[in-house]
Amino acid sequence: MPDPTTAALIRRYYDACTDGDLAELGATLHPDVVHWFLAPNVGSAPVRGREHLARYWRKVTRMVDARWVVDHVVTDGDEAVIEWTMFWRPDGAAERVATRGAEWFVLRDGLIAEIRSYYQQRPETTGLDGFPYAERGYAVAGREASDVHPDAVEHRAPLGASDGSPSMGSVIRAVRGKAEPGRHTGRIRAWRQRSHGSPGRRDRDE
Repeated sequence: MPDPTTAALIRRYYDACTDGDLAELGATLHPDVVHWFLAPNVGSAPVRGREHLARYWRKVTRMVDARWVVDHVVTDGDEAVIEWTMFWRPDGAAERVATRGAEWFVLRDGLIAEIRSYYQQRPETTGLDGFPYAERGYAVAGREASDVHPDAVEHRAPLGASDGSPSMGSVIRAVRGKAEPGRHTGRIRAWRQRSHGSPGRRDRDE
């Protein structure tokens, strides 16, 4: 049985990611938080600092109409491991897709101090081959919630951003060599610099 306080903190964090709510994200994150991403996913450089990470997720959720759902939680003291599903809409797609992943959390002073993220970002649904997601109570297409995170559907991305960020679909096509030469490269490079910056730099977000 996972620790209910830790599980609630993690759900609160993901709901705030979906909502792009800077205040709620700040309430869950340690000031010195570090989020590590799996290479070679685009933008895999770590994001450091509470304010920087909060603004990073606000940009991401606006870009791709994201909703995160916690599917499973295991806790041990100040550490937790979870499985999650992110529902989002690739550039030009009619249907939303599901990206599934796992993350390792380290807590400090009751706040999230480190996140180690493991997933494969693709423009189609990913998952374990043959795994009975629905039977286990995980989120599935048509139900963007899970047995352990039933109120995820009450949260949604703040749409209508106009900060010039490239769509996730454009980013993926460029990384996989499917974009027209030079078409997205400059925008992607600029967005990554704004999103990640250098260690200790405050992110700029309109």
